[in-house]
Amino acid sequence: MPAPGTAERKAEAEKDSLPNALNLSESRDFNRSNPENDIVLLSDISVLIPARNEERNLPRCLESLLAQRGRPREILVLDDRSDDDTADIARRFARLPDSRIRLLDGRELPEGWLGKSHACAQLAAEASGRWLLFLDADVALEPEALEAAAREASAQRSGLVSGFPRQETGTWMEKLVVPMMLFTILCHLPLRLVSRSRDPRFAAANGAFILIAADSYRRIGGHAAVRSSLLDDMELIRLAKRGGEPARLARIDALASSRMYRGAAEVWTGYRKNLFPGLGRSLPLLLAVSAAYAALYLLPAAGLLAGLAAWAASGQPPAWLPAAAAAWALGALVKLAVDVRGAVPAAYCLLLPASIALVLLIGADSARCHYRKRGYEWKGRRYA
Repeated sequence: MPAPGTAERKAEAEKDSLPNALNLSESRDFNRSNPENDIVLLSDISVLIPARNEERNLPRCLESLLAQRGRPREILVLDDRSDDDTADIARRFARLPDSRIRLLDGRELPEGWLGKSHACAQLAAEASGRWLLFLDADVALEPEALEAAAREASAQRSGLVSGFPRQETGTWMEKLVVPMMLFTILCHLPLRLVSRSRDPRFAAANGAFILIAADSYRRIGGHAAVRSSLLDDMELIRLAKRGGEPARLARIDALASSRMYRGAAEVWTGYRKNLFPGLGRSLPLLLAVSAAYAALYLLPAAGLLAGLAAWAASGQPPAWLPAAAAAWALGALVKLAVDVRGAVPAAYCLLLPASIALVLLIGADSARCHYRKRGYEWKGRRYA
């Protein structure tokens, strides 16, 4: 598809302007002037969806893409050797008029590669857009999402933008554990430094939504450079920072939603494959983090319960009760802010100690799998 001319680019960009649809971790004026040849249109964006055994999620994802206010350049779906009806679903959507959906058959996984990185590398090799949007099959976009992405690409001009979709949860385990991903980031990572600092230590990304300029992607080595990492999203943004590429973390919860896991077993297995690798497979670091979380979140809750029990038994509140209650309440308030963003019932913030305990148990199980040489299993594949 030939790219539109400069005049067409300017007219379409002005027509599609939706100020402030994408809220970043720091403010950005999307209407600032740019050289005309830097304006990014929907026709410059390739949407790339790696899909392995995604028959449950793919229809909603593709429906949301077809409901966008304009069509991207192309929507490529790679069937990563699925055992279910993923490929048939993609073919059905591809037959719709002007869907711009194309199904790719994934090649066999080579030695030294992990599945998702291999799928993304194949998608990127087939893509023709100036910008690549890697989108997980369990993500659904609001109708204005691609327009907002094009506007952000115009403002940034190169590099990488990632964000955390609004997490949808169903079962009790999902509600207790899934919001903890954002909770830990908000508590421990200075978000402004993700965007402002080139230091790769200040990095946060979510592989469910990564928008990257095709030239930047090639310069940092693409997914081939992170082929063996279980945390390919984090490694990509670190590579971008090391290579001098702009890298930003956006707030996209108003534009994208995702239900990553369904049920306790999927939550446990999904987080288990990431927790210990996310700590560099360092047992001392795991023990230090576990001790810190226990002291910050479990000990105050235990003190609060013990204090209330002592008060009920003796008629006098123990001296430590106010401090324990304040520490517990502070953690609950931070968790409430995260839960409100993720549409989790507010009452779950009161169960923060239970959430912390579950995360620590999953982390311990993640380390156990590593040291027992069992590796991690996900979607029918086992990774070392």
